[in-house]
Amino acid sequence: MMGGLRWIIENGFTLLNAVGVVGGLLFTGISLHSETKTRRVANLLTLTQNHRALWSEYFRNPQLARVLDATADTGKQPVNRDEEIFVNLVIQHLSSVFHALRDELVVKPEGLRRDVWWFFSLPIPLVVWERAKVLQNDAFIAFVEQCRNWK
Repeated sequence: MMGGLRWIIENGFTLLNAVGVVGGLLFTGISLHSETKTRRVANLLTLTQNHRALWSEYFRNPQLARVLDATADTGKQPVNRDEEIFVNLVIQHLSSVFHALRDELVVKPEGLRRDVWWFFSLPIPLVVWERAKVLQNDAFIAFVEQCRNWK
């Protein structure tokens, strides 16, 4: 008993320092975890806002109606400039989402692979993708191609 009390008296400051350091590390870890979750949600909200702005353009511009037409015949009527620009914007947005997901910067949206599969199963997005994919990085190309083969 006397030895334990003596040890505490002699090493109390060191023990208190150690407890303070461990407590500080725990608090920092908890704060970082909370900040990371907050940042991931904020990033998701930003991506959602960008998604909404992009697709608002689709709804404002009637010349883009063919982009989502599953029966569009790109042989009879080739992809026009506005359609190509719009689909390229969607591809760039998707690339941003892909990289953010890969780096765990956002909460993973449900159904993303299904949405990518559906979009690139349409004639106009597929034609534009085939032209544009040579400008994309390999990991993103692999992701889109994997989604296209999803079903």
